[in-house]
Amino acid sequence: MAASFVVPGPAGVAVRDRLRLSQQDAAVLCEVGLFLGSLASGDLAVRCRQGLGHDAGSWAQRKRELTGCASARWAGSIPKATHDQWALARRGQLAEMAWLRGQIASIQARLARPLGARANKREGLVRGYGSRAEWHAKSRRLHALKAWLAAVEARWAAGRVHVVRGGKRLAHLRHHLEQAGLDGRQWRERWRAARMFLSADGESGKPFGNETIRITDTGQLSIKLPAALAHLANAPRGRYLLDARVGFKHRGQEWLDRITANRAVAYRIHHDPLRGRWYVTASWQRAAAPVLPLEAALARGVVAVDMNDDHLAAWHLDAHGNPVGEPHRFFYGLTGSTAHRDAQIRHALIRLLHYAQRCHVAAIAIEDLDFTDNTSREKHGRNKRFRRLISRFPTARLKARLVSMAAEQNLAVVAVDPAYTSRWGAQHWQQPLTTPTRQVSRHDAASIAIGRRALGHPIRRRTAPPRNDQSDRYGHRTVQARPDAPRREEPRPRLRGPRTRCVPPGSGAKAGDQRAQHRSEHATEQHSWQQDSLPLSY
Repeated sequence: MAASFVVPGPAGVAVRDRLRLSQQDAAVLCEVGLFLGSLASGDLAVRCRQGLGHDAGSWAQRKRELTGCASARWAGSIPKATHDQWALARRGQLAEMAWLRGQIASIQARLARPLGARANKREGLVRGYGSRAEWHAKSRRLHALKAWLAAVEARWAAGRVHVVRGGKRLAHLRHHLEQAGLDGRQWRERWRAARMFLSADGESGKPFGNETIRITDTGQLSIKLPAALAHLANAPRGRYLLDARVGFKHRGQEWLDRITANRAVAYRIHHDPLRGRWYVTASWQRAAAPVLPLEAALARGVVAVDMNDDHLAAWHLDAHGNPVGEPHRFFYGLTGSTAHRDAQIRHALIRLLHYAQRCHVAAIAIEDLDFTDNTSREKHGRNKRFRRLISRFPTARLKARLVSMAAEQNLAVVAVDPAYTSRWGAQHWQQPLTTPTRQVSRHDAASIAIGRRALGHPIRRRTAPPRNDQSDRYGHRTVQARPDAPRREEPRPRLRGPRTRCVPPGSGAKAGDQRAQHRSEHATEQHSWQQDSLPLSY
């Protein structure tokens, strides 16, 4: 089992506000964004052609060429953005190669097994394919995956990447407009909006933290126009002043403190053609906050959370690992648009944080889930429903949002190993906690297992002793121990004080003596006893 740890807090902040633009301001922003987007597309093509031969000299050359078309400030933002996009594509190639190697290894292991062979986890053997036809289809897929991997490795070695400004999904959508319910004009608006470039990094020491896209403390927004569009300026020094006012509601005071001190703030202006709205996003880096020690985070107990496809199952556990109160479930839906799903997740996390605050704990325990390698058909066979469920499960978004939102409420997030939490929780906690007025689900029991693992306690619970002093009628005293459990017949740890009302303190020394427990008329108290040696005649 991996050790539990406190998840570090977020290193950056991003807030967004809507821009209520006039028609003239929207037209100017569209023209500037499309012009800078064309420069970014050309610079990305140059960067992709350079491949692995890129160095500081070529970066400076690209910047000089962009300075003549735009300005020195835009020429600094565009090469950085295109280089980040190229680096992202390289990381995608690396992840694709790792995925292909895993698929190939899984298929090869199953092809080597006999048809219909069962898996054996103890010996590390996977199950074989069910039929000869399936074996033949998988062998053909193996050759296809090997050819795919060879092509990706060749591109990786040569430094070639495939990048689409605006998104590959939107580019493919152009050929399937009827299925998407769009016409050519609607798709073209989305394509233009996705390929605009209106973003600039901040710079400390400059007025209000950004000289290219500037937002003052009064909410006045202005942008530095490129040299080719200087005739659109309505303010001194080639700037365009917009009529809209900006006021960040969320973390507005933190943003105001930064720009007042002339600290760096990056801005991005983007257009949403579906709603016909413009937005501005401000982002900045935060100083790394010290991570709370695990012992301090768990000193007052923990709220354990089991993440599921449609809800979060939470239960409050005290410092000793005992469940307190009733289980809570926070539901959310994963249907509809992306914005709707994101809002559902955010609303569920807000209710979870409020519940943790009412419990007066300092930490929330979650599973350290990662489903990136577990969604393949080689892992789960023909169970398409389960594969689809895992594929749509928003593990990364849930964890990222929970960490960032919990940091604002001074709550730590403790990640634990997810191995066997659902199985052991249902085995040891679901039935004992179920009452006529409370129905405990498997997910509620799993949350208890998660919390106990975060607190450092074993998941197995000790049940109450039997009603009689002897266990001849009601079975072994630790009834939850299986017959094959090691050390199940050993005595319990020595406790202070009497075990029963009639036994004085310090007695019961032979509580673990099986002869004393299972044989009648045998003294179980302070008598020395030793088995006689067998006669030599035996």
